[in-house]
Amino acid sequence: MSTETVHAEWVRDEVFLLKDHFDFPLVMTQPQGVNGADLLPLSLIGCAGWDVIAILKKQRQQVTCLEVSAESQRDEAPPWRFRRILIHYRLRGRNLVTERVKRAIDLAETKYCSVYATLRDAVEIQSEFEIVNE
Repeated sequence: MSTETVHAEWVRDEVFLLKDHFDFPLVMTQPQGVNGADLLPLSLIGCAGWDVIAILKKQRQQVTCLEVSAESQRDEAPPWRFRRILIHYRLRGRNLVTERVKRAIDLAETKYCSVYATLRDAVEIQSEFEIVNE
């Protein structure tokens, strides 16, 4: 089992400096930085998108653009728990094969994305995709 350490440092007022396990910085504040709660769906779509692209490259699919968005539903009262996240993948490329794209997304979400694996028992996660052939 590997161990990774991330850091959060309070800078001032409502500003935190976050650093990943490679020491890459990210500012968490509003309105000049990332909202802390947004980091959860951002982590999910970043992880899944990374894996989808890696799989599609191995499949020799000619992807020119991947955009991934997440629509979250949360409780209206504290602690504003996430209840549902809908992931939308929008792929552009040449001669993209629908079944290969579907398979890449399925593998990313069920086998490779650690964030998805962690959240899937706690939050309802659904996904959809669209292909724009160039």
